[in-house]
Amino acid sequence: MLNTISGLLGGGAPPTDYESIQTVTVGAGGASSIEFTSIPSTYTHLQIRGLVKNNSTSLTADVNQLQFNADTATNYNTHYLQGDGAAATSAAVANSPSIYAGICARSNASYTSMFGVSVIDVLDYTNTNKNKTVRTLSGVDMNGSGYLFYSSGAWRNTNAITSIKLFVSGNNYVQYSSFALYGIK
Repeated sequence: MLNTISGLLGGGAPPTDYESIQTVTVGAGGASSIEFTSIPSTYTHLQIRGLVKNNSTSLTADVNQLQFNADTATNYNTHYLQGDGAAATSAAVANSPSIYAGICARSNASYTSMFGVSVIDVLDYTNTNKNKTVRTLSGVDMNGSGYLFYSSGAWRNTNAITSIKLFVSGNNYVQYSSFALYGIK
């Protein structure tokens, strides 16, 4: 069922058009980032599905950040809309060292079992005639309240994407956090 829902959100691709490339699950002790390297160039698009939490204990949620091909320069832009059931906010972030790519639950004592979920689409990742774009739908439930986060981003670079790094600035992903990378035909 998740493949069907993701297929509809990911541009309507049938579930059979998704192929698992790699899954990374954080072990004991946590991890400062998750990386996918040597990504094959045989697909049209990529999709990353995340189930994540970080070790921050303040407030309730943080934002996953994404970088391509080890590019840490200010070559990324993001637009996002987030809501918590009571209010919605939106913003644009230009000339950033990363793209905002979904929500990540924090390890706040009140929400110890909550993880954030994200579906991140990386479109036309091998097309060397245009900059790369990303869209993300994510959220976290906190016993009846929570956050939804929708974003789009751009990497102002025409290189084919061969590696992806995900991280939460200043924090680590906790054990059992997981990202799965899929290729879309």
